[in-house]
Amino acid sequence: MHRLAVIVVLAALLTGCAQERICTAMGAVTGIVVTLQPPLAASVSRAELEVCWDGRCQRPKLELFPAQAAAQQTCAGSACSAKSTPTGGKQGISEVPGLPKRPVQVTLALYDEASTKLLDVTVKVTPKGVYPNGPECGELGPQGKLMVDGIGKVTSH
Repeated sequence: MHRLAVIVVLAALLTGCAQERICTAMGAVTGIVVTLQPPLAASVSRAELEVCWDGRCQRPKLELFPAQAAAQQTCAGSACSAKSTPTGGKQGISEVPGLPKRPVQVTLALYDEASTKLLDVTVKVTPKGVYPNGPECGELGPQGKLMVDGIGKVTSH
């Protein structure tokens, strides 16, 4: 048995499988991520969420920020960087302590500058664990995701 263990370890070393995985301190918020696409995003100045499961509800704070996307990538040797540019969308994440990895009911309301309600929709969302450092470093989260397209259609991921 001891010889088998030595053989397995040697095989792993020779094939590179025994490389140590570096896990950073990068974290992930347990909550609901909301992404708004243009042109609707330009009209939205405020958003509200209500998340319910097991007969209780939470109304977490949701701040929206201009969405960014990687645009131009440059590499010098083994180091690469990318510039980010605005997409015309908005996004935010609301922290929801205790959020389960099973279906929850999420109500999203969007308002313009005059506090006129632009959207009020309730959808089922199934939060999933996230792996900001890859699966080898463990699961964080969970997070549910809502995408609102440019005309107000909401999908959950």
